[in-house]
Amino acid sequence: MLRWLALLPILFAPVVHAEQAEKFGTLEVHYNAMLTSDLLPEVAKAYRIDRSQTRGILTISVLKKNAMGVAQPIPAKLTAYLVNLSNQLGNVDMREIKEGSAIYYLGEFRVVPPNTLRFTVKVEAGGEPAHEVTFTQKFYP
Repeated sequence: MLRWLALLPILFAPVVHAEQAEKFGTLEVHYNAMLTSDLLPEVAKAYRIDRSQTRGILTISVLKKNAMGVAQPIPAKLTAYLVNLSNQLGNVDMREIKEGSAIYYLGEFRVVPPNTLRFTVKVEAGGEPAHEVTFTQKFYP
């Protein structure tokens, strides 16, 4: 998990984006969306992501508190989609990344800035009922 946490500043450089999270009992769902052009070239290459002003990336991680109250990454089943300002619906296919004890999910999508997208992510994890995270993100050229 430490490796993944160390990677977060690199993933979201050079533009600073606030990571967002929602808690559902012992589960925490962390999420963010940004343009792939904001990724450092070496990070984009390592994760096979095309850097572009018209491509976005959605990142999700799911953590569950253990008996000692420490949040640890767990695998999840995610269903993600987005809606643009014209109410057009699009699916976001998520792929799982495992690095040591870290588990997170990446999904790419098309976006033509300036635009605001509303994301909905259904999260099934940890033997708990499904939870839904909804958020909006503005994208600027």
